Amino acid sequence: MDLVITSPANPRLKQLVALRRRRTREEAGVTLLEGYEELSLAREAGVRPRTLYYCPELMLAEADQLTLVDELRDEGVEAVRLGRSAFEKVAYREGPDGFLAVVAAVGTTLEQLDLPADALVLVCESVEKPGNLGAMLRTADAAGVSAVIATNPVTDWGNPNVVRSSKGTVYSVPVVSASTEETVAWLAREGVTLVATTPDTDLLHTDVDYRGRVALAVGSEKYGLTDELLGAADERVRIPMAGRANSLNVATSAAIVIYEAVRQRGVGAAAGASAGQSA
Repeated sequence: MDLVITSPANPRLKQLVALRRRRTREEAGVTLLEGYEELSLAREAGVRPRTLYYCPELMLAEADQLTLVDELRDEGVEAVRLGRSAFEKVAYREGPDGFLAVVAAVGTTLEQLDLPADALVLVCESVEKPGNLGAMLRTADAAGVSAVIATNPVTDWGNPNVVRSSKGTVYSVPVVSASTEETVAWLAREGVTLVATTPDTDLLHTDVDYRGRVALAVGSEKYGLTDELLGAADERVRIPMAGRANSLNVATSAAIVIYEAVRQRGVGAAAGASAGQSA
C-alpha cells in the first residue's frame, strides 16, 4: 500500500522543495525529475528513481501513464501518492502532469568518458541560464553528440530547470562539469580538435572541417568564451550576422554549428550519445 500525503504542510514535502537549492541537491546526491515524458526518457536511459511521487488527479487517463506507476512499483521503487494541493506544492513546472521523481545526481567525469573515434563534443563555458543548458542538451541528443561538458559551470546539471528544459535528455547524453583548464588539457590528451565560436574572427562556421574528433565551444550569454579557451582553440569561427544584433542566443548558436558538423559528417553519422555514463 502506497503512502498517501494530502497536506501541503507535510515535512516530507518540505524536503522535496528544499531540493530546488543546489547545495541541498549536492549534499544529498539527488535531484528532482518532473513530468511523464521526462521520466520515461530517463528510465529508457537506465535511470531508476529512488522515490516516485504521483497524483492521479493530475495524470492523463492514458494507459501508458496509468501503468508507469505500477511498473516502477514492481521494480522496487517507493511510490507515494499525493493529493492535488500537495503535488502542486512540490511541482516546479507550470501545468504539472502528476509525475515527480527523486533520482540520483546526474553527471560523470572527464576520465570516465570513453569517446568514439569520430566523437562530437559540446563545451559550454560559464553558461548561466538553466534554460539555455537544457536547450543545448536537447540539440545534443537530437544530433548524436557524444558528450556535453560544462566548464566553469554557473549552474549544475541537476538544476530542476535544466532537467525540465532538456525534456529529460540530460539523462540520455553524458554530461560533465569541469574547469576550463581541466577540459582543455583533457581535449588535448584525447586528440580532439577544439573549435571555438566568437564574433571576433573572419572564418565562417561553414569553412571548417568538423570530421573526426571535434569539440565545439560556446561561451556565456554576456561575455562569450574566455581568453583561456579561445587561446587553446585550434579554430575560431563565427556565424554570419546580417542584422543589427552582433550575436545570437547561445543555445541557437550551438545548434547552428552542431548541425553544420552533422551536415558535413552525413545525416545520421554524428557520434552516438553513448560515450561515458549518464546518471
